[in-house]
Amino acid sequence: MAETPYSIFDSRTPDDIHREIQEVYLENARPWVIGYSGGKDSTTALQLIWYALAELPPEKRKYPVYVISSDTLVETPVIVSYITGTLDQIEAKAREEKMPFQTDIVRPKVDDTFWVNLIGRGYPAPYTRFRWCTDRMKIRPANQFILDRVAEHGEVIMVLGVRKGESTTRDQVLSLHRMKNSLLSRHTTLPNAFVYTPVVDFTTDDVWMYLLSAASPWGGDNKQLLTLYRNTNAQGECPLVVDETTPSCGNSRFGCWTCTVVTKDKAMEGLIDNGEDWMIPLLEFRDFLAKTQNPEKKPEIREHRRRNGQITILNNKLVHGPYKLDFCKELLRRLLTTQQQVREAGPDSNIKLITDDELEEIRKIWRTERQDWEDAVPQIYAEIIEDRDWIVDDATSFTEKDKDILAAVCSEKGIPVTLVAKLLDTERQMDGMSRRAGIQSRIDEIFHEDWRSEQEVRSGLDNPNQQ
Repeated sequence: MAETPYSIFDSRTPDDIHREIQEVYLENARPWVIGYSGGKDSTTALQLIWYALAELPPEKRKYPVYVISSDTLVETPVIVSYITGTLDQIEAKAREEKMPFQTDIVRPKVDDTFWVNLIGRGYPAPYTRFRWCTDRMKIRPANQFILDRVAEHGEVIMVLGVRKGESTTRDQVLSLHRMKNSLLSRHTTLPNAFVYTPVVDFTTDDVWMYLLSAASPWGGDNKQLLTLYRNTNAQGECPLVVDETTPSCGNSRFGCWTCTVVTKDKAMEGLIDNGEDWMIPLLEFRDFLAKTQNPEKKPEIREHRRRNGQITILNNKLVHGPYKLDFCKELLRRLLTTQQQVREAGPDSNIKLITDDELEEIRKIWRTERQDWEDAVPQIYAEIIEDRDWIVDDATSFTEKDKDILAAVCSEKGIPVTLVAKLLDTERQMDGMSRRAGIQSRIDEIFHEDWRSEQEVRSGLDNPNQQ
């Protein structure tokens, strides 16, 4: 005889869960921060909390409830549209019914965004062993919001829509930090922040049973959410990430359209299969990025030196560094072309896949760190999009013609052109400063970089006795 599947509703009713939420809210005089990702789990948690607090007298709803969503700036556009629309509904309904909910979207600082690091600094597309994007784009912005609320209120309760079984590591962490005789856990890294997980014992069936039987209190449509899951082939959602134990988005979850950690983006493919043809250029760009991880491509598109100027050899093999500047220029051209394509074919003719602030930051990095004397960003933008005004750099700058002259002189003298260019850029950046104490140490650092050419390095690998 088949065993009856477990359900939270075998032992508890929604009213029971409401009472638990009310007790936690009233007994812990702290504001709440709810991580809302737009998916089924966080929607269930938020909806339960709304109904629970709505049953309290207005005078007892005195602790603010912040509903925050994470926008990495490379989220799948369809999901972004759904989340922002929902947050607008929540904000409007909260004002109308005098509920203590406030909505916020947290975003990475411009220095931490995907495009600034990938195209600007040349970080390779993320993969399992080098997932540099998560900390910069998700953990830091969410944690900064929480720390700001801690500074404002002293302590906060972080509400996460996580469930048992999604991550063994997270199950262990939640159990390890659970406070005695309390439904709260201590946050693993943030001081004065506590964690409450109201749907931790729900199964996937419980979540959908609840959402399809209880109407959205802010006027949303949970059937639309179900359709979104069906259209994306999604089996889960990307939860608000506040530490490294949060499960990865995986290949069938809502998440970043640029994600190369997985082999295939089933969610985006599902949306395209269900009529969102305008997203094809996004998928093609993502697949192009994924192919840059092929070992045979690395010598062609990546520097032989690391960003610190050193050369790394492991098991007699060269470990490649960041993307070459020329390849970063190609990436920018492809991205802007993709933006034009989705503007023409998609529902938003003004969509920006990369922001103006990111373009300016990439331009600054190329000019100050990567010896882009041609000042290529404005040229590429004009070539693909249009002419526009750019921030004017008052400092004396070198030109493409200067680079050609320098290259000729360095070639004649047998000196690496990048070495001399970096020295000149360092002097230019510190020119006019009242204190130039750091210039000597910076020059010393540049001279101590490994200036061997890739050909010289490979020759040494092939003939170890000549090293």
